[in-house]
Amino acid sequence: MRVIIQMRPERDVMAAVIDPHVATPPTADVAGPIPGLALDAGFAPVAVPQPKPATPGGDPLSLEQPLVFSMAPEDASVLVRGEIQDYDVAGRLAMLATARPDIVGISADPVVETTPTCGGAPVGDWHDVEHAVTDDLKGEGLDGRGVTLAVVDTGINIEHLGKVLGNAVEIDAERSWKPAGVGEAFGRFPVRHGTMCAFDALIVARRIALLDLPVLGSTRRGSTVMEGLLSDAIAAYAHLRSLLEAVPPEQRTGLVVSNSWGSYSPRWDFPPGHPGNYSDNRAHPFNLAVAALENAGADILFAAGNCGRDCPDARCGFPDRPINGANSHPQVLSVAGIDTRGARVGYSSQGPGRLSQRKPDIATCTHFAGSQAFGPDNPDSGTSAACPVAAGVVAAVRTRLSPQELPPARMRTLLRRTANDAGVAGFDFDHGYGIINTAAIVEALRQRSKHNARA
Repeated sequence: MRVIIQMRPERDVMAAVIDPHVATPPTADVAGPIPGLALDAGFAPVAVPQPKPATPGGDPLSLEQPLVFSMAPEDASVLVRGEIQDYDVAGRLAMLATARPDIVGISADPVVETTPTCGGAPVGDWHDVEHAVTDDLKGEGLDGRGVTLAVVDTGINIEHLGKVLGNAVEIDAERSWKPAGVGEAFGRFPVRHGTMCAFDALIVARRIALLDLPVLGSTRRGSTVMEGLLSDAIAAYAHLRSLLEAVPPEQRTGLVVSNSWGSYSPRWDFPPGHPGNYSDNRAHPFNLAVAALENAGADILFAAGNCGRDCPDARCGFPDRPINGANSHPQVLSVAGIDTRGARVGYSSQGPGRLSQRKPDIATCTHFAGSQAFGPDNPDSGTSAACPVAAGVVAAVRTRLSPQELPPARMRTLLRRTANDAGVAGFDFDHGYGIINTAAIVEALRQRSKHNARA
């Protein structure tokens, strides 16, 4: 079983891992020998901040309150990963828990996979998405200019994107990130799922700056070409947070993070209630990494998943409540899918979510002819396509409003309250608060501008 080990090493070692100007020490120097664990030397140690109550006197153990995140050496911890033998998981965990006083947590490192899904002919094409979603934004000049979109996926192919879109597409390679062992150059990955996701965001916000984070470009033996480990996502999020925190808060422009992936099965997870569980546990290191990145000013979106009751993906392994882990995080927008005619697609996962019950948050377009990433006859499908379309909408709004002017929590509120109600009246577990309505978003921005002009 693959696990993430959370440690507090000696203060000087911790300081070296934290310092962005110092090369990260080798894994073996940070962790040393850990009985019962086959340490992964190829995974660079990742420093993670400690959440603390934002107000004096807050409960230090509660995540149900405003938080700040401290990276001071006395507060932070460091993550390494490794594998324990499946034949004696309980015995090895007990050994790990007592072997070293500097080990403060042991968490699951589940496989995470992309979310393409059920076949079927496309419903409309990407020009229909432009008409339904993009046109109102474009009329206001909201095209993503000056905003960064991080596509956390299998990698992007900019040559293919340029051919389909009809204009050149660039990657910010200097600020992109990839796990060890992923050899392709940024923007030069095979045309797969990540290229589809980048295309679907560019439909809405053509002027965004793309970051390529091929977390799911796994090279592990026996894996598919579209899966990875959650520990690599933790490292990617630590990288994104470092990009934001290198800039003073008042100077930060928009960073939108699109995640069209998730955990389909509890097989590699600890059971709910275990302190190392991912699916139901806000204190899992990745779920805390999501909270820390949002706290730094990033807008984070996750696909709701493709385990809907009408057409569930064959990989779906959760018996109920399939929107789990970060896909159900209270500080992200969880995105459901509709077709270009406004009908819910049968594979779109229903809530309630596991970390936050009111999931999904909103719905938008999927299952349309678009990127041709999987061939000219196959649609951009799954909540995989809906998520970057929604991310494009957020990036478009960020053209005008920085995170200082409209924090991520208020951005989520804006999209929810302007959505077109669908299904039963009010919030429902099929569509969330409704279908993204960019005309209403534009009107809300106009009213905001008028109010500020009068103030």
